[in-house]
Amino acid sequence: MNSAATMHLGSRVVLNPSRKTLRLHRHNPLFSLSKAKRLGVSSISAVRMSKEEVEDEDNSIKERTAPFNFKTYMHQKVSSVNEALEKSITVKEPVKIHEAMRYSLLAGGKRVRPVLCIAACELVGGDELTAMPSACAVEMIHTMSLIHDDLPCIDNDDFRRGKPANHKVFGEGVAVIAGDSLLVQSFEHIVKETRGVSPTRIVRVVGELAKRTGGLFAGQAADLESSGLSEVGLDKLEFIHIHKTAALLEGSLVTGAILGGASEEEIEKLRKFARCIGLLYQVVDDILDVTKSSEELGKTAGKDLMYDKATYPKLMGIEKSREFAEKLNKDARDQLSDFDSEKVAPLICLADYIANR
Repeated sequence: MNSAATMHLGSRVVLNPSRKTLRLHRHNPLFSLSKAKRLGVSSISAVRMSKEEVEDEDNSIKERTAPFNFKTYMHQKVSSVNEALEKSITVKEPVKIHEAMRYSLLAGGKRVRPVLCIAACELVGGDELTAMPSACAVEMIHTMSLIHDDLPCIDNDDFRRGKPANHKVFGEGVAVIAGDSLLVQSFEHIVKETRGVSPTRIVRVVGELAKRTGGLFAGQAADLESSGLSEVGLDKLEFIHIHKTAALLEGSLVTGAILGGASEEEIEKLRKFARCIGLLYQVVDDILDVTKSSEELGKTAGKDLMYDKATYPKLMGIEKSREFAEKLNKDARDQLSDFDSEKVAPLICLADYIANR
């Protein structure tokens, strides 16, 4: 048999580095002797794997090839986020303010924004521990916006996440202060709790999140101005929701990417992805407002129609709104095409989750 010959042994060849021999295992039946010479192997020993070795290897292969389980992923991440949020704000003086902060922050919710922050960090090489303070911060900011949205002077809603709104429990004055306190606490939490990240990156994260929070306020103001106006068009509606809804999703993803050490090109792709899913989130929200019950939503259904607010179904109709949502989901996915297919799976699934709530 010459060096170019191939051995058909019904086994897989594994190099034993300590003896420069090859063990021929029961997988992958082809092995070239020329390859063995290139590896500097002096001898080949055909040995059978034990039952335990076969099972261990088969399990390892299954782990590497198993499809991504989004439900398990979300359960694990949301549990981690909830645990971190529980520790982030303790009850202290003044007690009522801190109780009000915890009431809304720990009231449940899908935790989409903090999970996006963590997923973006992990996508570019970071880890959950690094991203968690910022993940908690974006949830604090989001909760602040919900407390304020529900106030009588803004959206005037009595329920949030299936529970009485903050101002219905603690009063309007405390609700305003609780929201403001969560906003301030969010930035303090990033600065105090982030570990293993350079001060330059932390400053950039704070600046990014502050800018997106300002965008959130701009969107809310534009939304208030347009309420009841008949001439509100799609361009104005897009401005509102790029700022009011997409801004904080953008902040979540971009801060996670910065913390994970992403390149500028990766950051911009994730920024565009965030804007797509931000609009997607709002289009779906508008559709649900007119197609689901209050019990299903965990908040008052039909309020957009009640207050004659500009929405996508109002301007485009239900079917066109659904088509627009499908396009936004596709556009979002396109921004992720250059990332590692396994690492990007959580973000793709999160986009689908937003689309199919």
